Amino acid sequence: MKYIIAIIQPYRLADVQAELYKEEVNLMTVSEVVGHGRQKGVTEIYRSYRESGNLLRKIRIEIAVNDDFVDRAVKAIMRGARSGESGEIGDGKIFVLPLERVYRIRTGETGGIAIG
Repeated sequence: MKYIIAIIQPYRLADVQAELYKEEVNLMTVSEVVGHGRQKGVTEIYRSYRESGNLLRKIRIEIAVNDDFVDRAVKAIMRGARSGESGEIGDGKIFVLPLERVYRIRTGETGGIAIG
């Protein structure tokens, strides 16, 4: 089991979700976060509001998957989050972490079955 964390541009969320759904990855948690990478200090326009400074709005997607879905999920995120053919600075990052245990609270199921 793996835990996938992706940090993407807010305007790419719908595309990432569509790509994940195509790969039958339907369970995810989405959060609005702020942060910066190499593009710190760049002025960005978000929802008609001009933001300047070193913290930019991003979307954090968290997904727990069984091992046979890791590559499919990562490739789907990359397809949906990449700007244009070759991508752009700020398109985001994907982190894949080992997932030691998972519990479904309602039933008490554990492991891959609890993921869904």
